[in-house]
Amino acid sequence: MTAALDAVERTALLTAALRAAETLREDRLYEDPYAAVLAGEIGPALLAEIRNATFPAGRERSVPSTPDYNAIRTRFFDDYLQRAAEDPATTQIVLAPAGMDSRAHRLTWPDRVRWFEIDRPAVLAYKEERLGGAAPGVDHRKVAVDLTSPDWEQSLRAAGYDPTLPSTWLLEGLLYYIPEADAHRILQRVAAISAPGSRIAADIVNSAALTLPHMRALLDVFADWGCPWLFGTDEPEALFESCGYTAQALQPGEEGAGFGRWPDPVPPRTERDVRRVFFVHGRRR
Repeated sequence: MTAALDAVERTALLTAALRAAETLREDRLYEDPYAAVLAGEIGPALLAEIRNATFPAGRERSVPSTPDYNAIRTRFFDDYLQRAAEDPATTQIVLAPAGMDSRAHRLTWPDRVRWFEIDRPAVLAYKEERLGGAAPGVDHRKVAVDLTSPDWEQSLRAAGYDPTLPSTWLLEGLLYYIPEADAHRILQRVAAISAPGSRIAADIVNSAALTLPHMRALLDVFADWGCPWLFGTDEPEALFESCGYTAQALQPGEEGAGFGRWPDPVPPRTERDVRRVFFVHGRRR
């Protein structure tokens, strides 16, 4: 089944392998008992390549620590989604794309929540095969469609999504893999089917992270896999605000986005020509 996954789709197996590795740590930030089976054999091999680029033998690390970043990102969005679910008005949570995410299975959700997972058919088929009979602990709706298709909103509605009700969206590990125009288009389309007050969260890199020489070792791994990083922005709040949201952005290591695990200094936003990652979250106006 993994042979049916293309380069971008296989990055979901890398994420699963990172989550499986985090689950084995004594100081883990979360526990994902499904991650290892979802990663399969390919995920650990991809992770080995990332580790070789991140922690080169005989040289200091110059690129962000992908294992630490992924652990922080997963925990940050775990907490974000669970806080959103505490709001009695929250009845719809949408993961787009869903990848190998197992939050529907490993976390507890209120009975009122409908959980939608959007991803390409091959990804959802692989995931279903790997999970076997594992049952999610929430009203779980799979939407097998590409986010670049002209009518994915129709498929989402057919699965039971109601655009007149507030929703919470998570776009995790997506925006830097797509061209800038597509990033704007997806955010605009999400906003168009999100009621006022709806929540959104995503991660994104800055522009310099795509061009700085010391990032090349990591960027080359993704490019060699056939899924280069294509988009970054130094103004993530403005990006989301242009699409109809009020937004805030945190960098890993800042208060509320570090969990004691970010190993690098956090550069002030005024500093130029440094790599950054942002966790963006906002509300539909």
